[in-house]
Amino acid sequence: MASSSYRPLPELTREIPQERIDAYADVAGDHNPIHVDPVYAAQGQFGTTIAHGMLLFGLLSDVMTRAYGEAWASNGRMRARFRSPARPGDVVVIKGTIRAVDDEPDGRKLVRCSLECRTQNGQVVAAGDAQVIVGPETRL
Repeated sequence: MASSSYRPLPELTREIPQERIDAYADVAGDHNPIHVDPVYAAQGQFGTTIAHGMLLFGLLSDVMTRAYGEAWASNGRMRARFRSPARPGDVVVIKGTIRAVDDEPDGRKLVRCSLECRTQNGQVVAAGDAQVIVGPETRL
């Protein structure tokens, strides 16, 4: 079945304020100054602090959680690449599409998706591929 005939995945829009980056650093225990010290980061290649890549990975995963819930939590898999940094003040939009659905021998379906996170300027900051096995009752 062509991907255009599947329902769209949820779209998320999230602001990335420095406070969110700091909170992520606290939870992850990653206080690298490139993320949390504006004075230090101003001297670096980006000229400002940047969001943790895994913060962006979590936003990609959030789309899949909203689309597939418990199935995503129990058997979802994702590979992501970080293309460029997200900076404090960026507003990112996370979109996903279903690329393919394959039948599993037990009647379930393997759903393959593409995900992308772009800034308000259209710059791709993260992109990935995900897959999840869902029950036959799942609306695609």
